[in-house]
Amino acid sequence: MTSNHADKEAYVWIWLPEATEPVVAGKLEADDQGNIHFNYGKSYLERVKDTAPAIPIYLPELPLKKGILPLPDGLSMPGCIRDAAPDAWGRRVIINIKLGRKGKDTDTDALGELTYLLESGSDRIGALDFQRSPSEYIPRSARNVPLEELLKSAERVEQGIPLTPELDQALFHGSSIGGARPKALIEDQGTKYIAKFSSSSDLYSVVKAEFIAMRLAVAAGVKAAPVKLVQAANKDILLIERFDREKTDHGWTRKAMVSALTLFGLDDMMVRYASYETFAEIIRHRFDNPKKTLEELFSRLVFNILCGNTDDHARNHAAFWNGKTLSLTPAYDICPQNRTGNEASQAMLISGNNNLSKLKSCLTAAPHFQLPQDEAKAIFDRHREAIEANWNNVCDEAKLSEIDRKLFWKRQFLNPSVFEE
Repeated sequence: MTSNHADKEAYVWIWLPEATEPVVAGKLEADDQGNIHFNYGKSYLERVKDTAPAIPIYLPELPLKKGILPLPDGLSMPGCIRDAAPDAWGRRVIINIKLGRKGKDTDTDALGELTYLLESGSDRIGALDFQRSPSEYIPRSARNVPLEELLKSAERVEQGIPLTPELDQALFHGSSIGGARPKALIEDQGTKYIAKFSSSSDLYSVVKAEFIAMRLAVAAGVKAAPVKLVQAANKDILLIERFDREKTDHGWTRKAMVSALTLFGLDDMMVRYASYETFAEIIRHRFDNPKKTLEELFSRLVFNILCGNTDDHARNHAAFWNGKTLSLTPAYDICPQNRTGNEASQAMLISGNNNLSKLKSCLTAAPHFQLPQDEAKAIFDRHREAIEANWNNVCDEAKLSEIDRKLFWKRQFLNPSVFEE
């Protein structure tokens, strides 16, 4: 239930393509039913003749029109705005900061969507930020702090212990990032990273598993974000290079992004309807270079199955948006999931109502990706060979223990069940 103290309005600021400073785009308002509506500001709509003309925040959701824009069917707020909001981990951080120990068992819906947008850090994924003012942009950011401090902060949030002012600021920087696991944002030697930490509830080395999967994905030919593994306070930390930022002589530019869930026109309650088949159809009609993009998405599906990543839900796929067309972002969040038996299912449907984690499922779906059977099978072979050829070297690089190697190999990675039939 939303608190009476929840914010009722917020202003959306956007970094236009190639810009290093934001401009105000419009206003969000919450109604009494909890729906959040958007309308563009007059000054933004009048930018059409500027050297940096206005772009729609995302089409078809928010076209450049006057007045309050209608919400897409079934949504309580525009999906492209929800994409910029914090998910489970960021909400826990914000609740900790605002409510302290009282927030330990608080429902994450308590503060309201606009409050989460306004209280989370400004260096969020994509090209949007949210302010209480339409005229003055004040970034909410923290100093770049040592990883040891960030680890300490993450542990306190997990335990429901209020953060000290210093740790509050240390972790605040990453509160806008999506996902459920502990994380933060850092900058190191001119590169921006998302830092992912181990969790107290981990039953195995999840951080190392994701590092290995991301490295093997690149070895298999998947376009995935660069990663590196570091240590602080004797704990592993995964650093994922951000692909939505580019450093220029005048500052950082930001690339607009939307999740696949937004492409589908779905919200988190309808995520079960998301499918690779639908994604392929959207790519055919709306993406740059659709043929290569279809092959890339198919390649990612195959690799997810071969490495045991069943958490390939629609928020773990995204596209860049340039105001007119879409292009697939590098792959991210490729993390093998723990499994007890051999049978597994992908988070997104593959074809029809089938989401079984088998190469046979991919072969059935191949026509949707405009791939002949022989080309699909060649991708299977290339991925399997890359995993087998690079497994030992990548595990050595991760300093993976023999126990974890035996746990991962032929259970998460190349589980025999995926090759059946």
